[in-house]
Amino acid sequence: MSQRYEMRFSGSGGQGMILAGIIMAEAASIYGGKNAAQSQSYGPESRGGASRSEVIISDEEVDYPKATSIDAMLAMTQEACNKYYKDIKDGGILLVDSDEVKEVPKGKFKLASAPITSIARDQLGKTIVANIIALGMITELTKVVSHEAIEKAVLARVPQAFLDLNKKALQIGFDKAKAFKV
Repeated sequence: MSQRYEMRFSGSGGQGMILAGIIMAEAASIYGGKNAAQSQSYGPESRGGASRSEVIISDEEVDYPKATSIDAMLAMTQEACNKYYKDIKDGGILLVDSDEVKEVPKGKFKLASAPITSIARDQLGKTIVANIIALGMITELTKVVSHEAIEKAVLARVPQAFLDLNKKALQIGFDKAKAFKV
């Protein structure tokens, strides 16, 4: 990759979108040997308000850390999808949690839709790892970082007692994304 790759993780406060962005940036920079910049924005509420995290990944120095032409976006809520999808570039990827995003906007992007929160609840018994499943999915869909790099970054960020849960969540994400032809 010799150009910028721009990602946006969006949802509501408490869904782990800021953490997802930080993990992706660390996977790219610490474990992937690329340059990365991560920024975040969230409403005044710590839980429930719209939040987003943006990551710029490049082989070259990242001279402008703001995402303006999104290559891949995750939307975990309808509000976040409606608010942030407009910057997805033609041919980009929009990954939505179909549990929450019922009205998918139209655009010249590729769509991947899965019940991410339900998968977390039904397969792992914990909706708190929905963001990690989504990270696995977006990693598989974009291939912007390796499976190994994202796993190392996830495991470096979670408490020891939850390593296995997060490894399983990441693998479920990888596996679910393989069904999409984006």
